[in-house]
Amino acid sequence: MGKQEDFVLRALEERDVRFVRLWFTDVLGSLKSVAVAPAELEGAFSEGIGFDGSSIEGFARIHESDMLAKPDPSTFQILPWRGETPATARMFCDILMPDGSASFADPRYVLKRALKSAADAGYSFYTHPEIEFYLCKGKPPAGERPVPVDDSGYFDHTAQGGSQDFRRETIAMLENMGISVEFSHHEAGPGQQEIDLRYADALTTADNIMTFRTVVREVALGQDMLATFMPKPYTEHPGSGMHTHVSLFEGDENAFYESGAQYQLSKTGRAFIAGLLHHTPEITAITNQWVNSYKRLAGGGEAPNYVCWGHNNRSALVRVPMYKPQKSGSARVEHRGLDAGCNPYLSFALILAAGLKGVQGNYDLPAEAEDDVWSLSENERRAMGIAPLPRNLDEAIRTMENSELVAETLGEHVFEFFLRNKRAEWEGYRSQVTQFEIDRLLSVL
Repeated sequence: MGKQEDFVLRALEERDVRFVRLWFTDVLGSLKSVAVAPAELEGAFSEGIGFDGSSIEGFARIHESDMLAKPDPSTFQILPWRGETPATARMFCDILMPDGSASFADPRYVLKRALKSAADAGYSFYTHPEIEFYLCKGKPPAGERPVPVDDSGYFDHTAQGGSQDFRRETIAMLENMGISVEFSHHEAGPGQQEIDLRYADALTTADNIMTFRTVVREVALGQDMLATFMPKPYTEHPGSGMHTHVSLFEGDENAFYESGAQYQLSKTGRAFIAGLLHHTPEITAITNQWVNSYKRLAGGGEAPNYVCWGHNNRSALVRVPMYKPQKSGSARVEHRGLDAGCNPYLSFALILAAGLKGVQGNYDLPAEAEDDVWSLSENERRAMGIAPLPRNLDEAIRTMENSELVAETLGEHVFEFFLRNKRAEWEGYRSQVTQFEIDRLLSVL
């Protein structure tokens, strides 16, 4: 065993850890967990813990169900909401086949594979997510809409509904687990919150997002509230996005920075944006994977629904934030399309692959959108070459299924499962009679 495994085994004794939860995600980004006793951990480090992969969404067919969850000791953390004595810890796992090879169904491995491709090209990839979600007054009765905990708005400073206490407790818990928070505030919708995680390498960030969602839900339940990352829970209020700032580094140098260039953005940075714009329609089914995701994209509220970029233009899909003088490391681009319900491992893998495709293919960056894209007419957008994003999950699936980039990045197993699952979701949604139809048509037809 290595030094990290030894550190974990010592920490189990010193912190009186009685249970260790091994975490991983399925293809759709749902967190899975199995608890093991500390005595079993040494064997888990060397051999992994066996489980039935056919019972996990997208992992394996029934005749190839045996799989192994092998804990990553670098992700060891105590779970603060479980109490200090005795303590409960968690580690993320890599999923292996019985012969010890990596499982191509593991979303964490999909991202690791994309990061290795970037490393082979000389780049490391960093991400910084701004995560939005709604807080509601407990779980509503069946058929009723959830009620937000307050009526506050963007950046409001108010004690109403306990939002500030919630954010304070959540951030303290995250910091306890080694997850640094940069900002937090009330968002535009009633009960809507935003907490921004500090930038880190993409794999660490994806792990942190999965932990973040769990912490937010645990704190909400402890305060008799419900937290939801549903992209668009209310027709009349803004959706919940996960605007993500990304950057490439070559060693210690920010590959997106060039002194004196327009917006201090390098040729590499411009080509990366061009790759994102060109391939975003293909990856939208992953970054916006639910039928509800497209209600957010269609609903305004700073959610992008057209493929364009701009400097400090919050109506654009890709934004180049204002450069901070004397801070070359801060040069970055912001992808505003992702929503809070995506699988971060798959989404980051595809954003990286799309951007690198632009860099390696020397893609030309189209002219930036200087106007509010939403205020333009369809003819004006068409004349400017600004195409719409997929309008619904069905369009997104049809675009994705013809994408070599997505198939290659996800691997055949994840690619095929994801398409099957999303086609089934769309068909189930398409056949539903909605309240909108009842209200509009029942009494007049």
